[in-house]
Order: sequence, then structure tokens, then C-alpha cells
Amino acid sequence: ANYGPNPICKGCLSCSKDNGCIRCQHKLFFFLRREGMRQYGECLHSCPSGYYGLRTPDMNRCSRCRIENCDSCFSRDFCTKCKSGFYSHRGRCFRGCPAGFAALEELMECVEGCEVGQWSEWGTCSRNNKTCGFKWGLETRTRQIVKKPAKDSIPCPTIAESRRCKMAMRHCPGGKWRRPAKTKDKKKKKKNLMERAQKQHSIFLATDKTSQ
Repeated sequence: ANYGPNPICKGCLSCSKDNGCIRCQHKLFFFLRREGMRQYGECLHSCPSGYYGLRTPDMNRCSRCRIENCDSCFSRDFCTKCKSGFYSHRGRCFRGCPAGFAALEELMECVEGCEVGQWSEWGTCSRNNKTCGFKWGLETRTRQIVKKPAKDSIPCPTIAESRRCKMAMRHCPGGKWRRPAKTKDKKKKKKNLMERAQKQHSIFLATDKTSQ
């Protein structure tokens, strides 16, 4: 029978003009559809979004998923597919993956990410493999990868970082402190200036004698 715009008695064992299906055929699921103030029963081969099929000796029913932002679920408390924009993780739906897990965009799932250990202590301040002879250097700390990610496409956090540091000894013991190449350039410029000054002084003296 067809009552109104929907074939509400399709697949029914018993049906009411006002309430639709009351009992369904053996393999179908009973679903109570609500439209405004009206509700009526339907018999479906599979349950709609947000519901899962619950089979019982009495009658198979469509039961609502109780998980927030779930599109389809395996059972009341285990989601198999989340709504758009949400990631599936252990039967739940998340806007962002929990700590220790990475988002797999193509499947919208949270998988095991790259796990790293604790940072080591900062290393010795050095520059050009030397721990003296300079005012400033770099010190480095590292951490180990404890667990590789489930997918090679998932990057690991940085495992080494460096920062600027002040050397404990600016002058190396038992030797003269030498500046880098810039200092040599300054000495060369200073020497050239001295030579030019002496040359100009000699020209001045020669000119002075001639004028006398």
C-alpha cells in the first residue's frame, strides 16, 4: 500500500495508514522516521546515517549511534565512519588527533605517529670543532626516535636543535688567541694606512725643503 508521498508499507508484515510499518519482514530493519510532529515506521535493507542495525529475535531495529559526530557505527559505542571534517580513532570522532597519533588525510583516520624520547642535555659550546678561541659558539641537544610512524609519509618531530652560546674560554690555554680571517684583514688595512701615511709625510718633507 502507498499512503501519501512515501511507500511506507513496503517490506512490512503489518502496516498502519497513520503509523506506517509496525512489523518488518525477517531480513529488514525497522526504522522509526520522524518528520516534524509526525513519525512512522519503515522497513529498510540498511539503516540510515547515524544509525546501526541491531538484530534481535523479536525484530531487527535501527538503533541510533551514541557517539558524537558519527556518520555510521558498528555498535552503539563504536563509530566506523565520522562526519565530514572529523577523524576516526578507536571508535570515536575527533576534530584533531590525540597526542601520539597523526592524521591520515586520505582515510580521515588517526594512526600511530612518530614517537620520540626526551631531549638530552645541551652539549659543549664549540665553534669549528674548537671549545676555545672564540667568544660565541653553538651547543646542540638531541633526542631519539622511540617508535617509527605507521606510515612513511608521516614526518617525525625534529630530533636535533642548536642554539647560540658563550664560550667558557675565549683564549685557548698555551697559545695566542687569534681572531678569524676578518681580523687579518683589519691588520692588513692598518698596515696599508701606516704605509700611506709615511709616504704622504715623506712627500710633505720633500715639498717643504724645495720651498725653502
